[in-house]
Amino acid sequence: MICQKFYVALLHWEFLYGIAALHLAYPAAPWRFKLFCAPPNATGDAFLSPARIPKSAPALSGGYEADVEASFNASGVYVSESSQTVFHCCLGTERGTNCSVLASKTEGKTLASTVKALVFRQLGINWDIECWMKGDLTSFSCHMEPLLKNPLKNYDYKVHLLYDLPEVTDDLSWAPSRDSFQAVQCNCSVRGCDCDVPVPRAQLNHSLLMYLEMTSAGVTFQSPLLSLQPSLVVKPDPPIGLHMEITDDGNLKISWDSPTEAPFPLQYQVKYSENSTVTREVTEVVLAPSLLVHSVLPGSSYEVQVRSKRLDDSGLWSNWSLPRVFSIQDIMYFPPKILTSVGSNASFHCIYKNENQIISSKQIVWWMNLAEKIPEIQYSAVNDRVSKVTFSNLKATRPRGKFAYDAVYCCSGQECHHRYAELYVIDVNINISCETDGYLTKMTCRWSPSTIQSLVGSTVQLRYHRSSLYCSDSPSIHPASETKNCILQKDGFYECVFQPIFLLSGYTMWIRINHSLGSLDSPPTCVLPDSVVKPLPPSSVKAEITINIGLLKVSWEKPVFPENNLQFQIRYGLNGKDIQWKTHDVFDAKAKSASLPVLDLCAVYVVQVRCRRLDGFGYWSNWSRPAYTLVMDVKVPVRGPEFWRIMDEDVTKRERNVTLLWKPLMKNDSLCSVRRYVVQHRTAHNGTWSEDAGDQTNLTFLWAEQAHTVTVLAVNSIGASLANFNLTFSWPMSKVSAVQSLSAYPLSSNCVIVSWALAPGDYNLIYLVIEWKNLNEDDGMKWLRIPSNVRKYYIHDNFIPIEKYQFSLYPVFMEGVGKPKIINGFTQDGVDKQQSDAGLYVIVPIIISSCVLLLGTLLISHQRMKKLFWEDVPNPKNCSWAQGLNFQKMLQSEGCSINKTQRWRFVVERKIFNTCSIQRS
Repeated sequence: MICQKFYVALLHWEFLYGIAALHLAYPAAPWRFKLFCAPPNATGDAFLSPARIPKSAPALSGGYEADVEASFNASGVYVSESSQTVFHCCLGTERGTNCSVLASKTEGKTLASTVKALVFRQLGINWDIECWMKGDLTSFSCHMEPLLKNPLKNYDYKVHLLYDLPEVTDDLSWAPSRDSFQAVQCNCSVRGCDCDVPVPRAQLNHSLLMYLEMTSAGVTFQSPLLSLQPSLVVKPDPPIGLHMEITDDGNLKISWDSPTEAPFPLQYQVKYSENSTVTREVTEVVLAPSLLVHSVLPGSSYEVQVRSKRLDDSGLWSNWSLPRVFSIQDIMYFPPKILTSVGSNASFHCIYKNENQIISSKQIVWWMNLAEKIPEIQYSAVNDRVSKVTFSNLKATRPRGKFAYDAVYCCSGQECHHRYAELYVIDVNINISCETDGYLTKMTCRWSPSTIQSLVGSTVQLRYHRSSLYCSDSPSIHPASETKNCILQKDGFYECVFQPIFLLSGYTMWIRINHSLGSLDSPPTCVLPDSVVKPLPPSSVKAEITINIGLLKVSWEKPVFPENNLQFQIRYGLNGKDIQWKTHDVFDAKAKSASLPVLDLCAVYVVQVRCRRLDGFGYWSNWSRPAYTLVMDVKVPVRGPEFWRIMDEDVTKRERNVTLLWKPLMKNDSLCSVRRYVVQHRTAHNGTWSEDAGDQTNLTFLWAEQAHTVTVLAVNSIGASLANFNLTFSWPMSKVSAVQSLSAYPLSSNCVIVSWALAPGDYNLIYLVIEWKNLNEDDGMKWLRIPSNVRKYYIHDNFIPIEKYQFSLYPVFMEGVGKPKIINGFTQDGVDKQQSDAGLYVIVPIIISSCVLLLGTLLISHQRMKKLFWEDVPNPKNCSWAQGLNFQKMLQSEGCSINKTQRWRFVVERKIFNTCSIQRS
């Protein structure tokens, strides 16, 4: 039992060697070593066992472990758990050992003497140790594993690693005191122990002093003091991103990446196996992170692993990377996929294998989408096996359903393999538009990815480079570029904001399209923030219609930024739902207002103003806030209202009550409102006086004198109308009959045409007035003022045919109103004519339709009769007797010419028919 507890400390190490008995620290090499722990009287071959075990003994076999365990259990060794015995161990390799005094205490010698020498000779001292600096250069690790696992699996043991990183590393003739060491407990299991020591990056080149202590059942084994430099024992992490592809030359390129960026160069070991017609395994050491395998054939497969190590051969090889298998099909395209841009050139290579035979490159033809044979002028033979096809000045690929590429087929004659290469052609002509805000603090750039949306799996980013001053004449992609974060907007555009900005620095921008097949860049464009300014809109915009002048005056204030000279643009229109805008440009940079002519001075106008740099750079600002005009009087009314009168005559008193009627003035005539109407009277005896009618449209006065002249004026806030209508009432003129005849013809229920004739004479006729009213209803009289040179007029009103209307025509002279011509009802011949015209309107379309129908019937009947009549008439040329006959002469012999009527043609043709029928029978 004592021997079993003691046997816990027997370990096999692989590491550095050192001498602990002399209390000196020695540099240790190599990184794998053995630790030997034995009593002082153990000598000879037994001490180095199992490194010097006879070849007949199974050094690492289970049989050996079983023999040792049996001997161990059979021994009578007893170890006191109350005593602390320390054995000093020594280091060695398969080539030998370097040991000194192993036990420094008398108790250890006494205790060791009780152990049977046979056990130590058979057991040996077997601990494997491997130490390294991890690839991330953050910790130093040691792994220790006992060779004989079975004797240890039932016993508890602890392992500690004690270390020190002194700042002074040159003189190691004296080992530091034990108190300066820090202890790290190792994690142990039946398979071994793992110890991790943190090492700061700044101390990678210092000397690390360390030793190990293994304790079990009161027995402690201590390794010698070891010295090493962590930067020289680095074990890198295995390479990642193992990738294989066929190059344009038909070779297999194996590439990989290092997991971390090491501060020292690495070398790589590549192990691959090829399985084709002959299976072979190859291991190569390379300095670059790639390897090119030549003479690759279709139908073969490759399994690859890679590991790395420091280039100067210090440290350890990393673990092997995970294996990666790459299989090559019977038809090999290289590259299998191409991503390129519009206008570029692209080439595919192909090796075609059919039934274990490589097809000659001269026999290969190429097809596009299996629908279009590629012209042979685009083929070329790289060698006997490799065929090449080249596409020039490519156009953008048009997506076909879910396929966003063109399929390129390599065929042997007319036989095409189902595998194909993929060609992606993307339009990278992306327009980047930028604008600087009116405060000159930021620049916003926008661009649309619509041309590249068909490329599934791609990402886009805006890259830029800022020059110190201005833009170059021909912008180019700069290698020292930066990425700008852009946000996708709801309208499908990406938007990027540069803030702060340098107004006079040139920003060269382009869009980079990243895809698993490669990256594409749009043509670069250079933007100068000062040249793409969008100013703030003008402020304090006002609009008004000027009084007495009648122009639309617009005023504004120039924005503070930019300080360049600006031009302005005014847009204006009548306020409403759908505004019809008109624009006016102002190129005077100092202008702050403009006056514009408008048609309607009494309407509400809406006005907005915007601006931009006068030299044409940059953008128009947004439109300013709208300004509205107010409707107000701008001038005196253009004229007074048209008016007429109603007479209420008292024959006995020779006086009449006259009621004046006028129509309200429209805005265009009143400019822009009428506050009141004023009626001016002029008579021979009473002179002139005025009456204020207010806002009424009628006024009644007494006409008692021989002649009475009235004028109606319109008055607004500015003054009274200057051009007005006059009407004179004269007793003598009221008896003058100037209208000879009057007729009224109804055209429809909404229109009546009135015509008249004037009596011969020399009249100073000013105008005519037509009155009409419904005699059956008391709905008032209506009137119209007609020019004096008109003899016919269309009255538009609602006329009821069964009602009776009265029409009156008054001649108006300079001296007064003449005698009217009055008719009651419509003119009778006009009504009859209207009714006959209505009948004609119905009959004429019926006659035309009947004629068309009759003509169509005749044409159809003619064709059918012709078909029936000529169905049995034979061809005269088929009659033997008709050969060589001149039927023209026969017609002439009958007394008819070729142009005679169809009746004579029928006689000749009927004769031919009878003759041919007799011959046939």
